Amino acid sequence: VLERRVDAALAALIGRLVGYAVVVFALVYSLESLGVAIGPLLGALGIIGIALAFAFRDILENFIAGILLQLQRPFTYGDQVAINDFEGTVRDVGARLVTITTPDGETVKIPASTVITSDINNYTEHGLRRTTVEVGVAYGTDLALAGQVLRAAVDGADGVVDTRPTEVLVDGFGDSSIDFVVRFWHLPTIAEHWRTKSNVALAIDAALRDADITIPFPQRTLWFPGSDAPDD
Repeated sequence: VLERRVDAALAALIGRLVGYAVVVFALVYSLESLGVAIGPLLGALGIIGIALAFAFRDILENFIAGILLQLQRPFTYGDQVAINDFEGTVRDVGARLVTITTPDGETVKIPASTVITSDINNYTEHGLRRTTVEVGVAYGTDLALAGQVLRAAVDGADGVVDTRPTEVLVDGFGDSSIDFVVRFWHLPTIAEHWRTKSNVALAIDAALRDADITIPFPQRTLWFPGSDAPDD
């Protein structure tokens, strides 16, 4: 019922908490019906609970962290995220573990206490994602023309959205090339990121070849003492 009205992860949290409350209420009510004195029992349970809290500190820490994650909701089911060295689709936000499926088809379960103290990159929250591709052109190239060629190539690549402008910027002067950065927007999924980035790289390579603009490879000139100095 809740999943039709609120976020799925929040609905799961409320369901779990209500379930725990029902179990506790039923247990207390049953003991009272049997004539068991609740006061002394609660005192004994309190002492046992403290001992168990120390013994199962890691489990309790993950449980509390799981509840906080479901309350704060930095991500929900179906979001694609990066957490530490793992990235993938969120499948479950449990009381102790966050489960994600990686693009390689692996299932990774991360302790909630680790997640809540980690940097979380939510790729899909805003619906679009921007990627940068670096490309160098040979010295002596008409940079204005190169920028126009790069922009046209990227705008025509499959997967690049036209609702956000493509940026083509000169990034600096390298050892063997003048370096551009090309920044473009696409759909936010991990698969779409790699597919569109590949399409952009192929389009840039073809466009620069057609415009007779060279992408240079790294070069070094060695000069040894006693030999004639190079002309250039």
